[in-house]
Amino acid sequence: MATILVVDDEMGIRELLSEILSDEGHVVELAENAQEAREFRLRQVPDLVLLDIWMPDTDGVTLLKEWAAQMLLTMPVIMMSGHATIDTAVEATKIGALNFLEKPIALQKLLKAVEQGLARGTAAPVLAQASGKPAAGGSAAVASAAALPMFVADGVQGMAPVAQTASISFDIPLRDARDAFERAYFEYHLARENGSMTRVAEKTGLERTHLYRKLKQLGVDLGKSKGE
Repeated sequence: MATILVVDDEMGIRELLSEILSDEGHVVELAENAQEAREFRLRQVPDLVLLDIWMPDTDGVTLLKEWAAQMLLTMPVIMMSGHATIDTAVEATKIGALNFLEKPIALQKLLKAVEQGLARGTAAPVLAQASGKPAAGGSAAVASAAALPMFVADGVQGMAPVAQTASISFDIPLRDARDAFERAYFEYHLARENGSMTRVAEKTGLERTHLYRKLKQLGVDLGKSKGE
């Protein structure tokens, strides 16, 4: 049984999702706008959030940015919309959203996305324990939860960078934390593209010369790179 926060300004959507998820055995909390969602998040950390993009007071992407900036994005978030563009969905994913569901939401897609989201959420403490950090309540748990949507979505190849990112402490200087994150980020893409510098440059949006210089600065091992 999980606690799922549904944030949507449409009463019909809230009631429908509440009924479906309650039937699955979950505890469903409802918020009709971003402010109610903010207040709930300050009181409690849900196991999963279903967040509508288009809302009258503050849109879902803006709320997602707020949570990320305030280090409150420690739970899986699935975005929902009937009008969002691909660019909006990509932006939300880059910020930290785990998935995107297009309205009207098919029942099986909803249940599958929720199942995957809850599985991601429970993976965070495991990764924290593997890094030797506290499983809950500590900075490592926050870091691992925040890193999951970014790296796990592409499958098994992303697991090593996730574990590495999970071990980044929030108790080190910002520059060191940023370097550690960037190192994990580039190592992930190198592994995913089998060391192809050309494809890594395309994926990361960097010129190859800048990419080489950045990797050297970060101390990333280029021994296995194809150097294409």
